[in-house]
Parts: sequence; C-alpha cells; structure tokens
Amino acid sequence: MRKFEVCRGFENSGVQLPKRATKFSAGYDIYSNENCVIEPNEVYLVATGVKVRMANDEVLKIYSRSSLGVKKGLVLVNSVGIIDSDYYGNEENDGHIRIALYNFSPNSVEIFKGERIAQGLFSKYLICDDDSASKVRTGGFGSTNEKKFS
Repeated sequence: MRKFEVCRGFENSGVQLPKRATKFSAGYDIYSNENCVIEPNEVYLVATGVKVRMANDEVLKIYSRSSLGVKKGLVLVNSVGIIDSDYYGNEENDGHIRIALYNFSPNSVEIFKGERIAQGLFSKYLICDDDSASKVRTGGFGSTNEKKFS
C-alpha cells in the first residue's frame, strides 16, 4: 500500500501530508513543517514530518519545485533525492523525509511552515537477475554509507 504518513514525534505539529495539486499532476507536493532561514551558500535540511510507505519495488524520487530556483535561489542539494522503501519506519528517524536545500543566492531565504518546497514522484524499479543484496537497513538519513545494516 502506497501512503504518506506523519512521522513519530510530529503527531501534533500540524504536518501537511503531500498531495497532488491537479488530477493529472505527476508529483505530490511536499510541504515544509517548519519556519527557517537558509543563509547564502548554506545547506539546510528542512523538516517535513512525513514518511512514506510503498511496495518493495518502488522508490519515491524527490525534486525541488522549479519556483524555488527561479524565485528564491534554492536548489535540492543532490538534484534528485531517493527515498527507498526500506527507509520507512527505520529505528533512527522513523523514515522522516527531510529536504536538503542549498541557497545559491546572495540573500538569506525564508521558508515558511506549510510552504511547498519539493515534489515527489513514485516509480517502479528493476534489479539485475543476479542481484545478491541481502542486508536490512537499520539507520536513517544517509545510512547506506554508514554501514547501518543487519
């Protein structure tokens, strides 16, 4: 079952779950769950308070909204964020999706709680016939590089 949910610890913070703006929108708008200021040349992880459940052969791809770059001088740090199905509910952060934004403008930029900051698109993916991955994720954000597996 594919579904956005509120993360543990954010139950009473007014989280806006992602939603599509129109009937034929491909992406789900993702909202900030905090007010913050991103300084020039700074990277900031914006809290959303959201996690996502999806099938094992699916991925949620995160893209910044085009208006962030044009109007505010913000871009997604890694161009496309990848949320794997096993990120959901992990011990470290319950699968909290945070949006890593970089301010390339010369000005401080404000993000407001409830502001649309990214969009997420679901995709199926394929694996090689001889794939042998067998480890299970136990960590959260960036954990595949930290060897947090069992």
